Amino acid sequence: MAKRAKAKEVSLEQIMWNCRNALRGTVGGNEKNRDTVMGLVFLKFAGDKFQKRREEIKAEFGDIPAFLEKSSFYRSANVFYINETARWSYIVQHASADDIAVIIDKAMADLEDKNPPLKGALPQNFYATLGVRKEQMKGLIDEINKIDENRFQEKDLIGRVYEYFLQVFAIDSGTGTEKGEFYTPASIVELITELIEPYSGVVYDPCCGSGGMFVQSIKFVERHHGNRMKVSVIGQESDPTTWRLAKMNLAIRGIAHNLGEKNGSSFTEDQHKDTKVDFIMANPPFNLKLNSQGVTQDTLTGDPRWEGYATPPVSNANYAWILHMLSKLDVMNGIAGFLLANGALNATGIEGEIRQKLIENRKIEAIIVLPREMFYSTDISVTLWIMNNNKGARTLNGRQLRDRRDEVLFIDLRRWNETIYEKKYVMFTDDQIAAVKKLYNDWQSVDGTYHDVPELCKSATIEEIKAKGYSLAPSKYIEFIDHDLDIDYAKEMARIQDEMRLLMESEKLSQSMLEDAFRGIGYGID
Repeated sequence: MAKRAKAKEVSLEQIMWNCRNALRGTVGGNEKNRDTVMGLVFLKFAGDKFQKRREEIKAEFGDIPAFLEKSSFYRSANVFYINETARWSYIVQHASADDIAVIIDKAMADLEDKNPPLKGALPQNFYATLGVRKEQMKGLIDEINKIDENRFQEKDLIGRVYEYFLQVFAIDSGTGTEKGEFYTPASIVELITELIEPYSGVVYDPCCGSGGMFVQSIKFVERHHGNRMKVSVIGQESDPTTWRLAKMNLAIRGIAHNLGEKNGSSFTEDQHKDTKVDFIMANPPFNLKLNSQGVTQDTLTGDPRWEGYATPPVSNANYAWILHMLSKLDVMNGIAGFLLANGALNATGIEGEIRQKLIENRKIEAIIVLPREMFYSTDISVTLWIMNNNKGARTLNGRQLRDRRDEVLFIDLRRWNETIYEKKYVMFTDDQIAAVKKLYNDWQSVDGTYHDVPELCKSATIEEIKAKGYSLAPSKYIEFIDHDLDIDYAKEMARIQDEMRLLMESEKLSQSMLEDAFRGIGYGID
């Protein structure tokens, strides 16, 4: 008798791919696909954590007494309390029900009601309005149910799954601005954390998207064996759907956060007024036009956030973002890492005046140009700025830093584009991130081994920057080598002539045609 073939074990990637495609073309757009999947993934992981905590209580007390059926006994362990009909096991059991969409909507409402930190985070009355066949919904639930810690021994299964869906839905997104605001590639965020080192204190993001900067802040602490309880995160997000995703993303990972009472613009509804923070990580929308959002120049004039600087223009928010973030930084030691379009490096007019003042006030520490094709919203190269309120000599995280107030470090990483994923997008490897961190730390340190490297980095003085019109474009300072000077032109010409004569003989070309060909590429021929 023939042996039955052993069923092939399905990989986590294949399961997530199946989830990604389960509702494609049926729900009404990429954004609804995203929210449908992410909401169910949240219920799955919240349900798993609840069940695990419930088993712990049973192991300690036996049958769970009534007084333990209270949310406080779960929240104390950083677990959300879930009513029976909102638990993932109940949803799986009723996945084939005609009213499965209504069951899911009720689960979302119950979960928010029982857990105040989730207020406004979960989609409400959403699934019943999708118009998806119950067979499709069951298929999606079945796929998500396969994502299990017992099956996949991942150190950070929740993180991996959430990051996967945030990333792929950002890639699939149909509108450029949404893609840029929705998800910042993880390798860039990891680079920022390694440079600003948020070991303890308050981390702020004025346009937090789906919360990736905050997640990487906590990952940084864990990676360096620190205490995540010493880091708190605050921020804002203007888009209501993305704001909910951020709250879900942070909540399911157990990261305490304050994203304001609701979504809102940092410019028109600053929900953290007068707050000072230790660290800022941000990826503001590139070249945002504030006047398109109803902000007038009169509205900006006199705002205390610009104190000591010119009022930024409403036609482009790049320098409004910079000054907004500077106003939030702790005046003694605050440090920020943020991304801007390259145009901000040379912008003229009012923006040029603000940039000059920032440089003269010794606020800019490093400018790092990134490779193209790293972002889903644009294929252009963008810049990572490091802004530091304390560039003086001091001890920091066990390193003795020198006085860098009269210097700015320029780094050009545009050639670091070898690692490709999703067939198009560039990412940094761990080794590359470590190399940039070492370069930056060596430059900062008293005993560092830093030296300028042609086509990579240059430490420029304020006087050198002044001589270049206060431009912050690295290409104006980093030495670039003319590789054409290395060519032996006599030898190269001899080779070309030999090849052309062979071609003439094989193809029976005339001498005049050969001469014309050489003239066409700028050479003569004897």
